[in-house]
Amino acid sequence: MSVKSYNVLFLCTGNSARSILAEAILNQLGAGRFKAYSAGSQPKGEVHPYALELLRSLNHDTSFARSKSWEEFAGADAPKMDFVFTVCDSAAAESCPVWPGHPMTAHWGIPDPAAAEGTEAEKHFAFADAYRMLNNRIAIFTNLPLGSLDNLPLQRRLQEIGRSMPKAG
Repeated sequence: MSVKSYNVLFLCTGNSARSILAEAILNQLGAGRFKAYSAGSQPKGEVHPYALELLRSLNHDTSFARSKSWEEFAGADAPKMDFVFTVCDSAAAESCPVWPGHPMTAHWGIPDPAAAEGTEAEKHFAFADAYRMLNNRIAIFTNLPLGSLDNLPLQRRLQEIGRSMPKAG
């Protein structure tokens, strides 16, 4: 019996930090059950170097990492998404494209580590903290019994995951 694979798109405005981290985490935790993608409404054009450094230090493959527009995923030839999650507040407030297949959506807002101020150590901590929050939420998501939940209870659970705020590390 084959296991269904789900396509998941993480959206942020710049697609340079949070959505890239989420894509890497889900592709590792999802172990073939999920295929993650990321995009931005106004992509920066490059991935934040601290995001790449953190992912590499945690043994994530970063060959996928590039800042790209969400328009890549709105066309007829794009992969059909099962889930679309916004991970920043500004992207959640924007008018998103209509996604082919009408995927389930939820907002999983995380503070922007790229906006962190302070010492280099404090900036690196902001990326580690964003990673930790995303990792916790994605771990909960990957353990949901997706095949046995009806749409309404599943939508409720996805929104609850976005409201969960793990304690600071």
